[in-house]
Formats: sequence, structure tokens, C-alpha cells
Amino acid sequence: MNYWGIWAIYRHEMERTFRTVGQSIASPVISTVLYFIVFGTAIGSRISDVDGVQYGAFIIPGLIMLTILGQSISNASFGIYFPRFTGTIYEILSAPLSFVEICIGYVGAAATKSLMIGLIVLITANFFVTFYIQHPFWMMFFLIMTCVTFSLLGFIIGIWADGFEKLQLIPLLIINPLTFLGGSFYSINMLPGIWQKISLLNPVVYLVSGFRWSFYENSDVSITTSVVMITVFMFLCLAIIAWIFKTGFRLKN
Repeated sequence: MNYWGIWAIYRHEMERTFRTVGQSIASPVISTVLYFIVFGTAIGSRISDVDGVQYGAFIIPGLIMLTILGQSISNASFGIYFPRFTGTIYEILSAPLSFVEICIGYVGAAATKSLMIGLIVLITANFFVTFYIQHPFWMMFFLIMTCVTFSLLGFIIGIWADGFEKLQLIPLLIINPLTFLGGSFYSINMLPGIWQKISLLNPVVYLVSGFRWSFYENSDVSITTSVVMITVFMFLCLAIIAWIFKTGFRLKN
């Protein structure tokens, strides 16, 4: 394992983040604060408790998921796309680094940035509403697994995209709608029966449900199902990345 090579990629990506703190960290945190103000305070004051939890506190796990999903994909996709755009990707591919080491460097940096933002949002939420975390271990498990898994997805998108506009295509048209419809602001148990069944086809439901369970022990699906789904999705992304490096898709031509 080439630890120096991994560290070089990781450090370069993290340094880029701290050079643009306003865009990388402050912007998503401010956006999430606005969600708290609008949904948690203005609208939440007019909504009764959901499963015995104050609405402002109920939406905290969903808002954190909404933030880290987008940030994980954005950080990882841009991180690998920019070397392709400038042509420096060939220097990385010719270096004594395996695809695993390259992936660890880029995905590790993207996941770290998303994890930082998620924790900052969690701390910030404490200034707006009182909440509690029943299972801190599982909260960190879902937070880290989500950051890593969707950073892997972003890494795939960054390799697939052949233009800057495509970097935002999947997040805007697929990930964001799935997140909003995945129970971020409501429980799917509040929906009519047929829509509950349709919602179960949305993979984000399992992430939000498992993450919310770690806070309040309230969930739309079992915690076991949530763990299995996020684990399967992570290994699926790893398999796709392994195929990309094996075939050289969008890397060697």
C-alpha cells in the first residue's frame, strides 16, 4: 500500500477545500440554517409532533442527510473530474498507485469534507431546536457510511461526466428529488398505503430512516434493513469503480 501516494492526493484535496472555505463549508451550512428557519421554526410551529417528536427536531436527521448527500457527490465528482479536465489524470495513472489507493485518496478527502459539514450542521441545529441522540454509535455509523458511499457515487459521476454541466445532472435530476421524497421532512407512514409502498423503492428512505432511528428510535423501516441497504450500495459502487479502472472507461481515451 502506497501510503505516501494516498496522503498526497488526500492532502491536495483537503487543501483545496480550506482555500475555498466559503464555498466548500460555509455555503452548505448557511443553506441548511435557512431550512431550519423555514421548516423548523416558521412551518414547524404550525405542525403537531411527529411520532412524539417535535417537528423541528424530527427534520434534523433528514436535513443532515440532504446536505451530506449533495456535498459528498459534489466534492468527489469535482475532485476526480478536474484532473481529467486539465490532463493531470495521466500523471496520477502513471504513478505507482493502484486504483484502490487512488480511490482512497479522492473518496477519503470527499467523505472527510462531507463528514465535517454534517457535524457542523448537527452542532448548528442545537441553536435552533432541542434534540437528543439515543444511539451515538449508530448515528456516526450512518453518517460515515453515507459520506463514504455517496462519495464513491460522486467519484463514478466525475469519471462518467464529459463536461461540467454533467457533474450536476444526476444530483439535480435524481439525487435531490429522491432525498426530498425520501422522508427528509416527513414520515412515510403519514402517506396513503399505496404511496408508502412506492416510497420503499426509494433508496434514500432507508438512509434517512436509519439515521433518524439513531436519534429518536423512530423509523419507517427496520434498522437492519437500513444497514443492509447502505452496505450493498457501497459495495455496488466499489464494483463499478473497479470495472472503470480495469477497462479504462473515460480514463484512457
